[in-house]
Amino acid sequence: MEKLTLYGFNNLTKTLSFNIYDVCYTRTEEERKAYIDYINDQYNSERLTRILTDVTKIIDANVLNIAKQDYDPIGASVTLLISEESVHTEYIDPSCNLGILPKKESVVAHLDKSHVTVHTYPESHPDHSIATFRVDIDVSTCGKVSPIKALNYLIQSFDSDVIIMDYRVRGFTRDLSGKKLYMDHELHSIQDYIDKTILERYTTIDVNLDHSNIFHTKMMLNEFVLDNYIFNVTSNDLSKPEKVKIQAEVNREIAEIFYGMNIPTMKGGVK
Repeated sequence: MEKLTLYGFNNLTKTLSFNIYDVCYTRTEEERKAYIDYINDQYNSERLTRILTDVTKIIDANVLNIAKQDYDPIGASVTLLISEESVHTEYIDPSCNLGILPKKESVVAHLDKSHVTVHTYPESHPDHSIATFRVDIDVSTCGKVSPIKALNYLIQSFDSDVIIMDYRVRGFTRDLSGKKLYMDHELHSIQDYIDKTILERYTTIDVNLDHSNIFHTKMMLNEFVLDNYIFNVTSNDLSKPEKVKIQAEVNREIAEIFYGMNIPTMKGGVK
């Protein structure tokens, strides 16, 4: 698409909602707790802040303020207030920290037109062997910058069995003649912005409403490696029946998340 000459500020709001799921098979309550503790430590608010700060750099934006919090017993949240252009210090609200975090567990902040947020959701059930970890990231920008540029970095920052993405452009801006423009960059599918080597590892589904500037893509890992789904044990420690059982349960969990529905099974068996 040719470079647009606009009248005034680019008022288009571009929002990327990026969700990942990581699945693990835990045979015992101890393994389940160890997995949740590991995830909680690996994806604490400090690391999530680094990831979101990198996202801000990738999309050529600037950090104005960061709010972060680790929760008890599990989970973390981070919010970044960002701007398209750098802002001179004399115009910055004194409550903003410019990404320089004081030495305390949380920072209270406000939101403005552009922001990046992340929340984590470790999940398990005492009656089931599957534990699931979900990360929700939302990048909302106003102006020329687009969050979709950070997709490859986000995908590579997490161990993702399922990835679900929504991208939407809202509002309008005007060219010099006053004509409304509802999109300022060419896009037919989110997959157009994902590296081919990444796409080869996943089964993908698209639902795109080009006329409404709404794009939806789901990705499911297409190769099962048993050792990636067990915790505090290796595949060499398992019997063949255990391996088959684990693969079946993990595959079902991933498929249900990918298709967004509970998959029924036939009752009974061979006698």
